Amino acid sequence: MLGITFKENCPDIRNSKVIDIIHQLGDFDCTVEVFDPVADPEEVRHEYGIDIMTSPDQLTSTYEGIMVAVAHDAFRSLDLNRLKGRNCLVYDAKNLYPDADAYL
Repeated sequence: MLGITFKENCPDIRNSKVIDIIHQLGDFDCTVEVFDPVADPEEVRHEYGIDIMTSPDQLTSTYEGIMVAVAHDAFRSLDLNRLKGRNCLVYDAKNLYPDADAYL
């Protein structure tokens, strides 16, 4: 999951609907890792009880699915192809990547 904040480039996590998506994916036994370089990891842990990654160095290359949930500027430089595992589905909910079809 790319992003957990309420809106792009803002650390505010109040009223973020991304947590609802994370919980729904968990209901389907999906393991969800969250990367958000803008959010405060301590605040996210306190409010939602989950640990997040804040550095791209923490990302692996074995993801079965990638969802762009928040359009942080920092995400524009990510190479999604480097993060994709085999048969990975990419869902760009924010249309951040104009060439998103290349990632399918």
